[in-house]
Amino acid sequence: MSRKLASIQKIWKIEPIEGADRIELAHVLGWQCVVNKGQFQPMDLAVYFEIDSFLPIRPEFEFMRASSYKKSDILGEGFRLKTMKFRGQISQGLLLPVSDFAEIPSDAELGLNVTETLGVRKWEVEERATTGGTVIGNLPRDIPHTDETRVQANPELIQAFAEIGYYISTKMDGSSHSIGLDEDGFHVTGHNYEYKDDGTSSFYNFVKERGYREKLEAFAKREELTTFTVQGELCAPGIQQNRLKLTKPEWYVFTVRENGKRVGLYRMLSICEELGFAHVPIEEIDVNLPEKYPTVEALLARADGEYPNGGKKEGIVIRPVEPIFNESISAALSMKVVNNKYLLKNID
Repeated sequence: MSRKLASIQKIWKIEPIEGADRIELAHVLGWQCVVNKGQFQPMDLAVYFEIDSFLPIRPEFEFMRASSYKKSDILGEGFRLKTMKFRGQISQGLLLPVSDFAEIPSDAELGLNVTETLGVRKWEVEERATTGGTVIGNLPRDIPHTDETRVQANPELIQAFAEIGYYISTKMDGSSHSIGLDEDGFHVTGHNYEYKDDGTSSFYNFVKERGYREKLEAFAKREELTTFTVQGELCAPGIQQNRLKLTKPEWYVFTVRENGKRVGLYRMLSICEELGFAHVPIEEIDVNLPEKYPTVEALLARADGEYPNGGKKEGIVIRPVEPIFNESISAALSMKVVNNKYLLKNID
């Protein structure tokens, strides 16, 4: 299922911003957006554009040109949405009236995905720039995109964790990279693309120095696996401002897949120990998440903190101890909670 970068959503609360005469704060799903004062009322339906959306060039978005215009070799021209700050308040996305868009019917239903209708795409250029290397294709079949659903975008996911075992891991602030084996051989990828072993990919060089290919091949042969994928976060000097304050690169595993299926927490930890892979820190293992953290606000408080070396922690990721398919996201149940204090500190 494609991500709902643009959808019809209900504004459930409007709040004033101290000292601001022309803007106010609108709450939609688990997000907050700065809007023009009086533009919306509580319970209004609006078009909500998520952060990391890349909006096309069209008159409705021209007011964003000074702050958000971008031009890239891959996506062309458009407007990139990212977290912004106004009068001390963060704004996480964009809200516009449904009536602004003639292609959206006036009686559009709550939750309607209008991403393709409005020509919205995901901003992807940074990943290409941070990973480096020669791109030789898109992601192989058994290496999925590693985007986690933010709890603010789907607060109902909290209840999906009722009465089941869950674990919370630290969201490491780096760049997503994966390695894998299948019938076509060995693959090394970034978040969106596969890279060539030509000496230009820093992650491919890292993998070779650590002997990861040999480890994967030996393990897959012993376990009689037809596909074997390991996904993690590469953190290093020069990546995302190195907020972990590392002196050398490290790769923190967060997902392992055997024969096309994500393994559970304890299997992942066992494989990491056997193969000598670092893994994301496991902060908490418990049962019945909504009993302990019933709201988005409770999870945002839980996500606050710092990395061991003092940098502001990006947030947390929450998953079942054993994988469970979730229909609302059409994928294995998982969600991330990004620390608002991290966002405020690192808005660029």
